[in-house]
Amino acid sequence: MAQLSAIKLAAGLLAGVLLVQWWPQLPPRWCIGLLLSVAALLAWRCPHWRWLACVMFGIVWAVWRGGLAMEARLPRALEGRDFAVTGTMVDLPLARTDASRFTLRVGHALLDGQPIDLHGRITVSWYDGAPALQPCTRWHLLLRLKRPRGLLDPGGADSERSALERGIVATGYVRDDPDNVPLAGSRWCVDGIRDAVARGIAARVRDRHDAALLQAFSVGDTRGLTQHDWAVARANGVSHLIAISGFHVGVAAVFGVWLALLAYALWPRLGLWLPRPQAQAAAALLVAGMYSALAGFGLPTVRTLLMIAVVALARCSRRGSSGAQSLALAMIAILLVDPLAVLAAGFWLSFVGVGFLMLCLQAHGRGLRAFLHELSAGQLVMTVSLLPLTLWFFGQASLVGALSNLIAVPLVSFVIVPCALLGMLMLGLCPPLATPVLWLAARMAHAQWWLLEHMATWPGAHWYLPEVQPHALLLALLGALWLFLPRGVPLRWFGLLLFLPLLWPPLRMPAAGAFQVWVLDVGQGLSVLLRTSDHALVYDAGARYPSGFDLGEAVVLPSIHALGIDRLDVLMISHGDNDHAGGAEAVANAFPQARRYAGEPARMRMPMQQCVAGQSWQWDGVRFRVLSPARGEGDRDNDSSCVLLVEGRGGRLLLPGDISSKVEPQVAAALGPGPRPFMLVPHHGSKTSSGAAFIAAVQPPLALVSAGWRNRFGHPKPEVLARYAAAGVPVFNTAVQGAIPLDFPVNAPPRRLRGWRRRQPRYWRE
Repeated sequence: MAQLSAIKLAAGLLAGVLLVQWWPQLPPRWCIGLLLSVAALLAWRCPHWRWLACVMFGIVWAVWRGGLAMEARLPRALEGRDFAVTGTMVDLPLARTDASRFTLRVGHALLDGQPIDLHGRITVSWYDGAPALQPCTRWHLLLRLKRPRGLLDPGGADSERSALERGIVATGYVRDDPDNVPLAGSRWCVDGIRDAVARGIAARVRDRHDAALLQAFSVGDTRGLTQHDWAVARANGVSHLIAISGFHVGVAAVFGVWLALLAYALWPRLGLWLPRPQAQAAAALLVAGMYSALAGFGLPTVRTLLMIAVVALARCSRRGSSGAQSLALAMIAILLVDPLAVLAAGFWLSFVGVGFLMLCLQAHGRGLRAFLHELSAGQLVMTVSLLPLTLWFFGQASLVGALSNLIAVPLVSFVIVPCALLGMLMLGLCPPLATPVLWLAARMAHAQWWLLEHMATWPGAHWYLPEVQPHALLLALLGALWLFLPRGVPLRWFGLLLFLPLLWPPLRMPAAGAFQVWVLDVGQGLSVLLRTSDHALVYDAGARYPSGFDLGEAVVLPSIHALGIDRLDVLMISHGDNDHAGGAEAVANAFPQARRYAGEPARMRMPMQQCVAGQSWQWDGVRFRVLSPARGEGDRDNDSSCVLLVEGRGGRLLLPGDISSKVEPQVAAALGPGPRPFMLVPHHGSKTSSGAAFIAAVQPPLALVSAGWRNRFGHPKPEVLARYAAAGVPVFNTAVQGAIPLDFPVNAPPRRLRGWRRRQPRYWRE
């Protein structure tokens, strides 16, 4: 009965918390007070409706905490101002060649010499002359701040949701100021110990990559891993093993049990003061807690730690506790401490994965054979059951993940992690003895990673599906549950049918003569994705920054996959500026068969053909014409931009790149007769483009701007917007709308659809 009550309580609380996360805005507080009163009345007077009271309490709690988190953000009116901030560095600072990045917990802040109510965490970049930064240190810094705001595209990550879940109240960068100095204060904290362990590993392991793997396995320090490493991990479905997983915490708890056994073997008289079972439970909880702290208290580690705590407390109080009850109590604890944890992918992957293992795996005796059966069956259960959630959160899955995990899980969890734990212990007790232990762990990690890199090239390692719809996600989860029900349940294979909406979703493809367009949200840059019934084109691919962050990889490719496009026919890069061409290499590597055109091939990092006025082709009744540059004009910077005109039966689209007013007259003359084209505003709305004569000649029904939010160039310029307004042309900006879809059907006029920021409104989005 107690177990059933805990599960019902956890399910009701989760349902209420989750419901709030779908709301476009939070209700006023008086509504929450009324709902809390109703929930208390139901719980008191109507025992049979207590599950509903739990749901209501979950709503109240999530609204309250979500409202506090949103109110803690930097006020909109103060964005772009300089603040004198005193705070403490938390987590592990990341030093790169272009900048150092860290998280600062604000102690107090001043604006124009006056205190301001700003508390919480801010993410900071220090670009020029950043000193060596250490965790736990206190600093006084002059920071230029703004509210958390991210890019919103099909299949892309929601960084504003992530900021809310992590408690980030502002983002910014360090301004040059003589008062940017460290302050006196305690330098001891858990993150300092993590950093010391990471440095100890780096000093004893020669191979930097092997050291980076051991740092990730030991203390959750992933600073040394590259984008390639994470791509290999995703291709093998082992990302949960790279940063410390919940299973590793379980291994640490077993290590604690062994320490207790050793202590009682050496000093049997300890049993006179404390019974051995209770001592083992306490030791398991203590070691697991210390290891979770060293891991940075990630969500999977916290979930496992709470489950161990439930079991340990039950053992110490001589009461029984089932796995389902422990999982339910762990979920209740996490939701009560932080209801916004449901916004993290780790919350769902952790609890759903463990829940499926508990429901679907049955005991098959003891011994090695039973262990191997549960290990292999467990990987199959995890791979199939977490497939829907993996596609929902990340847009991709790995078909070789079951085999990769079958190899990696026992090697990492039972060999590498124990060696790493022993090495960490030796670092504190006897540093010379740590070297051979860490060397052994590094060699095993090296061999394992060599195998994973080869498996990452196998067919099916990277498997993409169109963007998952909520109903398809729920049906697939239900299908996985049905598929792994105990033997004897009839028609278990019918569970596979419930995966069909996930695996073969309906796609609305353009008819012959029609085309669809997405002006992607890539910040201060440009990328346009265009699709006809059987072909696809990418025009520009966003920027690639010195930090390694590549918008071609982070935005363009996920959008292509989320929209169900599995082949790219043409990659056209208007000109060589980074904000247009930086992401081109990632797109070209993903689709090597695509034809490549560029306005400035000499500035590209890969071979590309020169686009020349007069080039044309036709796909599925849609005509493509290059209007500029003329032959021999591929060395004029912005004015060498490939200007592309797309003409379907229902309308036209003009993509002018970054041309200036010098080239606009010849582009307008080359348009020829036809319907007035929708148009991308040249050069993001720079004052050197969009002349009044050009706007009057083109007469676009609407214009689109691709620009970054509060970008340093001030694009689009107010005078440019005024010229479009004077001509009666509405202008829509990706910085405000997110990715903007356009539809050019055959038997209807072209239209602009709702931008991604308006299509899926959530209370945490700006």
